[in-house]
Amino acid sequence: MQDIRGSLRRQSLLVALVCMVCDAALFALRGPVGDGHWQPWAVLLGGIAVNAALAGAARYSGWVALAHAVLFAGAPLLLCTCTGYVIGNNAGILIAGYRAGAWLRPRPAVLALVALLAGVTAGCLEGGGRTAADWRLLAISVGVSALLPWLVGRYTTARRAYIADLERAADERRQHEEEAVRRAVTEERTTIARDLHDVISHHVSAIGVHAGAARLGLPDGDSPVRKSLGAVESASRSAMADLRRLLDILHAEADAGQPGLDNLDELVETVRAAGLPTRLTLGGEPRELPGSLDVALYRIAQEALTNALRHGKGPVEVELNHGRTEVVLTVTNGLLPGRPTQSEHAHRGLAGIRQRVTLFGGQVAYGEDGSRWQLRTTFPVESA
Repeated sequence: MQDIRGSLRRQSLLVALVCMVCDAALFALRGPVGDGHWQPWAVLLGGIAVNAALAGAARYSGWVALAHAVLFAGAPLLLCTCTGYVIGNNAGILIAGYRAGAWLRPRPAVLALVALLAGVTAGCLEGGGRTAADWRLLAISVGVSALLPWLVGRYTTARRAYIADLERAADERRQHEEEAVRRAVTEERTTIARDLHDVISHHVSAIGVHAGAARLGLPDGDSPVRKSLGAVESASRSAMADLRRLLDILHAEADAGQPGLDNLDELVETVRAAGLPTRLTLGGEPRELPGSLDVALYRIAQEALTNALRHGKGPVEVELNHGRTEVVLTVTNGLLPGRPTQSEHAHRGLAGIRQRVTLFGGQVAYGEDGSRWQLRTTFPVESA
């Protein structure tokens, strides 16, 4: 940004310098500088001054255009009634008109245009000659010196804004497309994970259960059948462990950077800060859970506490129990008096909880228990 701003500043200075040099040189060659009067020098210095102002900030473009219009109209008066003399800002007034049209808002831009039209018209009339005597030549001179640069400036600004809108629309479209692709990939990964869990894990688990039951039904001994069934059990457990790792990988992108059970204390503290008495109770021996399950438990607790804040009252009890083969999360809160009857359709948040629990093959139960509302979720885990 600093490089672009510096480049624009240098270009503005260069434009102003070129206008000063060209107008001053033209006036010195064709103007009455050497006749010994002060008026030509006043016009020359005035031209240098207004051209130097072209290097100023854009917000002063209207005042710069007004200064050029005043000099254009006043120069013929100072240079007596002689015709053929040039004024001191022939090139500068073109740039001033362009700047006013390109950089000013509509209202000040129109005011600047009016000043330029008036100044050029007055200058041409005061200068006399064929231009002052022929309205067609006068109109052409005014159009070339005032109106045309202003129109080019307005066109440039409109075109720049149009191109910026096109670029912005293209960027937004590209971002939407990228977001749609990421969302589609995430949904596909979730679908694959769900299918793997619902289909393969259930069948593999059934294989292991049946193999174990068959092995237990055999008479004691070291028979080949018992060894084969034991191998089937071992292989099914290994397959389930590998499947869980694959599910974690599939969920990794969607769950990356998300909070888990380690952040449960912070969540409870946030609810307390909101004015709802909340207590967290941990039971059993905590273990390392798959990342996706860890996030799911946190999100379920978050949804339950959010519902308690909106529709219930304290105290709220959050219990997390780590068993040998399952993890149980229970959230209990009081009910507000005069609470409306539940509709036949479960709340969308509860539907999301059911989906999360179903994904991991767990169980969920919720409803009123006297004067309290309780949500209980159970997730099966690998036995410790």
